[in-house]
Amino acid sequence: MTTEGQKTRPRAATARRAVAGRLSWGLADQAASSVSNFVVGMYVARSLGVTAFGVFSLAWVTYGVVLNVSRGVATDPLVVRFSGVPDASWRGAVARASGAALGAGAALGAACLVAGLGVGGRVGPAFACLGVVLPGLLLQDAWRFAFFAAGAGRKAFVNDLVWGVALIPAMVMAARVGSVSAFVLAWGGSAAVAAVYGCFQSGIRPRPAGAREWLRAHRDLGARYLVENVSNSGASQLRAYGLGAIVGVGAVGVVRGAELLLGPFMAVLMGLSLVTVPEAARVLRRAPHRLGSFCLLLGGGQAVTALLWGCALLLVPDRLGELVLGGVWDSSSRLIVPVTLAVAGAGLGTGAAAGLRALGAAPRSLRAQLFASACYVGGGLGGAAAAGTVGSAWGVTAATLFGSALWWLQLRSALREHHQNTLREVRTS
Repeated sequence: MTTEGQKTRPRAATARRAVAGRLSWGLADQAASSVSNFVVGMYVARSLGVTAFGVFSLAWVTYGVVLNVSRGVATDPLVVRFSGVPDASWRGAVARASGAALGAGAALGAACLVAGLGVGGRVGPAFACLGVVLPGLLLQDAWRFAFFAAGAGRKAFVNDLVWGVALIPAMVMAARVGSVSAFVLAWGGSAAVAAVYGCFQSGIRPRPAGAREWLRAHRDLGARYLVENVSNSGASQLRAYGLGAIVGVGAVGVVRGAELLLGPFMAVLMGLSLVTVPEAARVLRRAPHRLGSFCLLLGGGQAVTALLWGCALLLVPDRLGELVLGGVWDSSSRLIVPVTLAVAGAGLGTGAAAGLRALGAAPRSLRAQLFASACYVGGGLGGAAAAGTVGSAWGVTAATLFGSALWWLQLRSALREHHQNTLREVRTS
């Protein structure tokens, strides 16, 4: 006769395999995204040189701010509240959330286009082109969130592969033109191809008309996540603009080159919520007592892997480095140690951030993010004023480690509150 314990073990094993499968697709998707981002950065760095690569990097960090606006109001609430729900509920939510992302891309893209045309010079045309391609970029990102919320990471991986394939001829044509604007259009235009393909994958058409309804229904999370996300990416933007003003635009390219060397982990950090927040939400529903250890495993694994990768980069010969980054390598290679430590610290903190998102503890995550962003800007610009590009890199490293510590303190408090609330509900039921 079968005991209850014997029945539970196969169910637990099946659940673990399901989690491992979803995380594997998440890692595969992030690998595809990492390769695309690395190839784009490498190709632009080799084709344009340090100063023009700095202009491209300014457009890139601006895209990061806009992307985080879209995620905060559209797709972060989607993964928190519609992960693992019935298909009909998911489809309706995705239509409205993707419509909100598309609307954000159109509105912010128009603003970017006008600003670029007004600024002119070397930077203006790149920003104007960024404005043109923003709707496609944000819609493509929205499909990735939607697929991971449904536990269909394979579709997100295929969508990123489509983007990568479309990038190849686009980059070749941009190289023939040889301008920053051409590379921005090639990068964003190929994302639009993947965004259109995402409509066929999901069988869902974005509903921009439902954006207002979506924002109103999820304003409790969206408002806080918007501030949190923008403070994160906005800090990077302020640091890049400040570094360009204090040291020069070329310094922005040098820092971006060093970050490219850590490309696999930077890309994982940028899109971490695609995988970890839905999984953390599932862990919270099924085994809330395991959420803390789950987040520690996620964060610690990323930190250790980033450190190992950084150690490997220190052994790369100059000849190979110059083959990858061209003239950018000589300056960027001097930043490998501080950038590696910063990425490791950020990786550790993202484990705690995923737990706070799953708990819906938006005030706590907002508090941690605002503190971390303030440290990031202060450390990056203070270091730049004191010791140039290298000083900025070490300032960011110190700031990231302090910020990561606060994330974990906030998660510990949130877990304690959740446990107390659960006990109170049990006693009163």
